[in-house]
Amino acid sequence: MANLKEVRNRITSVGSTMQITSAMKMVSAAKLKRAQDAITQMRPYANKLKEILQNLSASLDVSENAYARPTNGDHVLLVVVSSNRGLAGAFNANVIKKAWSLIKNEYAGKKVSVLPIGKKANDAFRRTEHAIADTILPSNLSELFDNLKFDTVAPVAEKIMEAFKANQFDKVDVIYNQFRNAAVQITTAEPYLPVEVNPATDTKSTSAVEYIFEPSKEYIVGDLIPKSLKIQLYKAILDSVASEHGARMTAMHKATDNAKEMLRDLKISYNKARQAAITTEILEIVAGAEALNG
Repeated sequence: MANLKEVRNRITSVGSTMQITSAMKMVSAAKLKRAQDAITQMRPYANKLKEILQNLSASLDVSENAYARPTNGDHVLLVVVSSNRGLAGAFNANVIKKAWSLIKNEYAGKKVSVLPIGKKANDAFRRTEHAIADTILPSNLSELFDNLKFDTVAPVAEKIMEAFKANQFDKVDVIYNQFRNAAVQITTAEPYLPVEVNPATDTKSTSAVEYIFEPSKEYIVGDLIPKSLKIQLYKAILDSVASEHGARMTAMHKATDNAKEMLRDLKISYNKARQAAITTEILEIVAGAEALNG
């Protein structure tokens, strides 16, 4: 059994750790509320805009929509959205694992580049053959989270669209954690470019409707479609931020509970060691007294 000083030191250390994890849990809970409000307000608008985009793309010829050009998919870009900080359970590991799974399975034999958004994804791919090179894309996007808003995300989406139009990439996927609730985040890989078209298999579906374009098709391709793509990337990053705070809050809650349980066990061990030391001292005193009387 460890001596009393060692147990006391461990109790102090675990108590300090429990205070840190409890504070981190409360901070993440406060940030989660704001992030959850942002994504729940953005998601219906982004989903409806995506639906309109797909329906309009079905009405446009391929020659009229540069963002829906048919490709062979030989050069793939994966936009991997992670966080800048850890201590969030498997949040970052799941996104990175999903990216590697796509690289090794679905896109095996193809040239795959990774555009990391977040320090953890950047650290995972910067020294691999999939790091961004010889493109117009930015190399480090970890600073996006310092001032996250649509105006800071839009230029990144513009660069991705420019690279796609310049035939630097044939396919673009966005990999991120989709927010469900504080305890559930779903790792998702969404096609970003080329723009998917809803097949007009049902005559009652909206994709089979003949649209009257006002303004012109050229304006729609030049303004509405890029705006929709910017919104989709912004939504994915908002989803990831909300998922990060939910995952960190859950992880710190579990860490705090584990620290409390460990602290209880250490206090029991400390009391046992103290009781054993007291019993030993009493026996020594009694034995000494008996020796003197003898």
